[in-house]
Amino acid sequence: MRRPSPPALLVRKVVQKLGLHPDDPEPVEVDLTGHRALVIAMPWLVLDIGKATGVFASELTAAYYAFLDAGMEVEVASPVGGVIPVDPLSVKSIIRTAADDRLLADAVLRTKITNSLPIASVDINSYDIVYLAGGWGAAFDLGFSEPLAIKITEANAADKIIGGVCHGPLGLINATAANGRPLVEGRHVTGVSNRQVRDLRITHTPQHPETELRRKGARYESQHPDLRCAGEPLGHRWQSDHRSEPERRSHGGP
Repeated sequence: MRRPSPPALLVRKVVQKLGLHPDDPEPVEVDLTGHRALVIAMPWLVLDIGKATGVFASELTAAYYAFLDAGMEVEVASPVGGVIPVDPLSVKSIIRTAADDRLLADAVLRTKITNSLPIASVDINSYDIVYLAGGWGAAFDLGFSEPLAIKITEANAADKIIGGVCHGPLGLINATAANGRPLVEGRHVTGVSNRQVRDLRITHTPQHPETELRRKGARYESQHPDLRCAGEPLGHRWQSDHRSEPERRSHGGP
């Protein structure tokens, strides 16, 4: 694990108290040995002219290591395969999490991120959990990938657990239920809110989770009763609807 300097750790704790990467209030330990998880992220790497983007590191690492530490076999995929860029901001010493520190020293996960599986080649039925990581880059491709929509549709038909964070739920919008209707139609879901997009002044991305999920008939929810001084940009909400469990976060995982 690559740990930041003591001053950086101190600033990290202050930022965490403002709402960035809060600790899980109800952590659980489970043994999922023998089960498999698929983490899906996007290969998009440009947010705007001169601005790099990619998966927000903690939105991949928090889930990956939670699955791994529970005994699961975990693979990483993307819409086209190959390199998954990581948002440079998310690996700065005061921003990243302990899971991100772990990533920087983990040759196995680094290899998986640079050689992700193309989603079209994945046997989705061989996984128990399908998780969609977020980051601004997801707004450029997860909601436009036909192979991803097909695999999410197959995962739902096989009653797999499907979850996502931040912009990750955009990967759900073109999947369909058994009756041919949008998978998210009538379901309670969440993701980055339109207010967060406006407050963070990143409105030029081609898709916004709240807008797209509502357009498909989802029962989108975002207000959180515990938003304090940090306000909406650092707001968090868990939302579960049967086997689909997207979560809204503006800045990564716990």
